[in-house]
Amino acid sequence: MMKTLSSGNCALSVPAKNSYRMVVLGASRVGKSSIVSRFLNGRFEDQYTPTIEDFHRKVYNIRGDMYQLDILDTSGNHPFPAMRRLSILTGDVFILVFSLDNRESFDEVKRLQKQILEVKSCLKNKTKEAAELPMVICGNKNDHGELCRQVPTTEAELLVSGDGNCAYFEVSAKKNTNVDEMFYVLFSMAKLPHEMSPALHRKISVQYGDAFHPRPFCMRRVKDMDAYGMVSPFARRPSVNSDLKYIKAKVLRESQARERDKCTIQ
Repeated sequence: MMKTLSSGNCALSVPAKNSYRMVVLGASRVGKSSIVSRFLNGRFEDQYTPTIEDFHRKVYNIRGDMYQLDILDTSGNHPFPAMRRLSILTGDVFILVFSLDNRESFDEVKRLQKQILEVKSCLKNKTKEAAELPMVICGNKNDHGELCRQVPTTEAELLVSGDGNCAYFEVSAKKNTNVDEMFYVLFSMAKLPHEMSPALHRKISVQYGDAFHPRPFCMRRVKDMDAYGMVSPFARRPSVNSDLKYIKAKVLRESQARERDKCTIQ
C-alpha cells in the first residue's frame, strides 16, 4: 500500500510501512514546541505561544527509499482526554518532555508514561504486537543551571531503568544541546534510518523537491545516493475518523496475519 502526498509541485509516494508518527507530550511551558522547531528547521523561538495541537510532516528520501514522519505536538493542558488517548494509540515513537526547573512537570511525565504503557498494552493485547515502545524522556532547560534544578538526574533516570526501548536525555532547546543526539537514539530504538536525525540529512525546501523523484538505479550518481529531508508546508492532521480507521485496520491486519500463520503451521 502506498500513500501519495502532494508538496508543492511534487507528488510523493511513500509506502505505508515507511510511514510513522511521533507524538510529543508534556505539561505546558516545558519546551515541547521548541524541541519540535529545532527538529524541523533548527530554530528556537523566544516568544511563548500556547499550543492547542500542532501537526507537522517531514518526508525523506534516504538512498532512494521514501519515508514519512508525522509529528504531533500536543497541548500541555489536554482539555480533551479522548483526543490524547487517540494520539497515543496512533503513535509509533514518543517524546515526553518536562522542565528540569519544574517538579510538577516531571510528575506529569510520570503520569504520561504510565498512561502510554496502559493504552498501548490494550492495543497490543488485540494485535499481539511485540512489546517494543520507543520512547525518550526529555529533561529540557538544562541551560538554567543547577541552582534552578528541581529534578535530580538520578531520579529521572529511574524512569528508564531496565527498559532498552526507553532513554533519558537532558537537553536545551534554546542552546541546541543534546537535541540531535536525542533524536538519533530515539530513531535507533525504533529501528528507523539514522539519517532521519536532524544532523544526518540534507534539508531542502519544496522548490527543490525534485530530489524526491525516484530515478532508475542505473542513472543515479554517487552523490544522489544520499539522504534528504523536506518539511511538507501544507500538511494537515488526519481526521479523527481516519485515525480510528487506521487503528481498526491495524487490528484486522494483525489478526489476519495470525490466522495465516496458524494455517501454515497446521
